[in-house]
Amino acid sequence: MRISRLYLNDSLNTGQNIELNDDAAHYLRSVLRLKKDAEVILFNGLGGEYRCTLLEVSRKTVCVSINEKIDRSVESSLNVTIGMGISRGDRMDMAIQKSVELGVNSIIPLITQRCNVVIKADKAEQKIKHWQKIAQHAAEQSGRTVVPKIHPIAQFPNWIEQNFDEALKIFLDPYSNTVMNQLKNESDSVLLLTGSEGGFCEQERDSAIAKGFSPICLGQRILRTETASLAALAAVQTLWGDFS
Repeated sequence: MRISRLYLNDSLNTGQNIELNDDAAHYLRSVLRLKKDAEVILFNGLGGEYRCTLLEVSRKTVCVSINEKIDRSVESSLNVTIGMGISRGDRMDMAIQKSVELGVNSIIPLITQRCNVVIKADKAEQKIKHWQKIAQHAAEQSGRTVVPKIHPIAQFPNWIEQNFDEALKIFLDPYSNTVMNQLKNESDSVLLLTGSEGGFCEQERDSAIAKGFSPICLGQRILRTETASLAALAAVQTLWGDFS
C-alpha cells in the first residue's frame, strides 16, 4: 500500500509531535480522508523524509508523531535549471509539473518578446505562489525530497545579461543544425533556455549565443513549447543525468 507523502516548510525531528498547518490538515483529513493511526511521510526539502503516524484527526486539528527519519534521495547528479518562456493557460502549469517529475532543480519564468501572456505586476507574486504549489505537489507525488524553486518572473533582456556559472548552456532553436548529443558536457550542471509559443526572436537568439548558449534542435518536427521543455529535460537526463 502506497503511503501518502506531504511537504512541510517546517523543522522536522524524530520523536516530535506536530500540529499540521491548515492546508496540510485539510488535505489529509478531507481529500485523502485519513484516520487516526494512519501512516504518512513528511519531508521539508532539506534531505531525507520522515515516517509519521497520525495522532489526531478532527475538524479542529490534525496532529502527527514523527517516528523515523529515512535517509533517501532520488535526486539526479545533474543540476538542471530551466529559463522557461511563459506559455498560456495550463500549458505552463503542465510544463512545471512534469519538469519537476523529470528532475529539474529550479525554474525561471521568462517574459520574451513573443510571449503573449500578460501578467500584471500586482498579480506576479500570486502567480509564482501558484506555480510553486504545483512544484510542491509534483515533488510529493514523484517521491522527491527536494522541492524545486520557482524564481520570480524575469524579463528576458534583463535575465540574459547576468553572469552565468560554468553550467553547460543550451537554448532550443528549431533552426539549428546541432542536436543534443553533439555537445560535450564537462560540468555537473545544465542551464536550459526554452521559448514561449512564438519562439525566440532574432535579437534574443543573438543575445543567447553571445552569452555562451548553444542552439540545439530537437529533431525535424516543431514542438509545442511545453513539449520542447520536457523533451529537452529528458534528453539531458539521458545524456548526462540519472536516465543513463
